[in-house]
Amino acid sequence: IDEGRNPDLDDIAASYAGRGHRFVVAEVGGELAGTGALVAEAPGVGQLVRMSVGTRFRRRGVGRALVASLVEAARSQGLGRMVLETNDDWDDAIGLYLACGFAEIGRANGEVHLGLDL
Repeated sequence: IDEGRNPDLDDIAASYAGRGHRFVVAEVGGELAGTGALVAEAPGVGQLVRMSVGTRFRRRGVGRALVASLVEAARSQGLGRMVLETNDDWDDAIGLYLACGFAEIGRANGEVHLGLDL
């Protein structure tokens, strides 16, 4: 992790919950299996960020559960759209988001941008 590019990881509670965003974690057997966050992007739009699932826990539904939890949180907040971006060579992540209902809206600078109308 490039600490200079990830200052939010120094204090997750202050960076997310303290600002009214949603940060979720998944545990499997008492072990941290994954994380994800929903942050305000613009009025009515939330951005899915910090999605990560530990290698040992992939392909076990953890990612889908995290996305579903954050989509539900967005709906409960009255948001009408969610967006996200990921690296264009992370095929498994892109596949997860597409399977969860997101659609590709563009590609630029090595990133894929996806959106979901709620």
